[in-house]
Amino acid sequence: MRVARQDPPWKVVRGFTQGNGGVLVHLHNVSGGVVAGDQLALNVDIAAGAIAQITTTGATRLYRHRAGSEDSEQRTEISIGEAALLEYLPDPIIPYAGARHIQRTEIRLAPASMLFWWEVLAPGRQAAGERFAFDRLGLQTRIMSETRLVLCENFLIEPFAKAIGVTARMERFSWTASFCVCHEGRSQVFWRDLENQLNELARDRTQKNEVIWGASALARDGIIVRGLSVSSRFIHGSLVEFWRVARRAVTGEEPVLPRKVY
Repeated sequence: MRVARQDPPWKVVRGFTQGNGGVLVHLHNVSGGVVAGDQLALNVDIAAGAIAQITTTGATRLYRHRAGSEDSEQRTEISIGEAALLEYLPDPIIPYAGARHIQRTEIRLAPASMLFWWEVLAPGRQAAGERFAFDRLGLQTRIMSETRLVLCENFLIEPFAKAIGVTARMERFSWTASFCVCHEGRSQVFWRDLENQLNELARDRTQKNEVIWGASALARDGIIVRGLSVSSRFIHGSLVEFWRVARRAVTGEEPVLPRKVY
């Protein structure tokens, strides 16, 4: 790992060698959370042929907006070199009551590069009685290869402007999870086969009125798994299983679970 620059509140300390020859890096937010007006930028370059795993040391906590301040923002830009592999496995995003935040993520894939990335969104501090009590949350995602757009999403969630707990949106569910797998240059036959494998696992992991999972191949170079759950307890274990199946299919190897440090 080479660190070109780091400024508070984000900090990385060292890279930990993994059994598969890769490196594990923990991203620390030494302030404990994201407050109004914060403008965070994360830029990562994965060298050609490298194997890297990035995780966090805790949830991304989005604190209440302060009058007169700008919305907080996190911008992440990642470039994955030729035949390189990145596993980006952050802890959940937890928007507290009154939070206003936008998250922009852009990932570029070089030829034959691989990506495994999950993202989990909580409804708020449920133990404190919060459920979709944040003001505004924007999630923008773009994944691109050298020649085409692989994935483009733009979500804007405003619970007080548009009710979340209706049938056409979240209904009774509170937690959302996404797991994205990309391997630049793979055939659509490969992705359809993996889609079937992941949907078989999704059916096994779905529990009526508790959690719903489903997988769908992208137009090119990838697949995405979605989950809706009433509780966090149905999320992590399932994401690990989806990751395990996808990792075997793409690389022929088992995943290495990230070692957490606090």
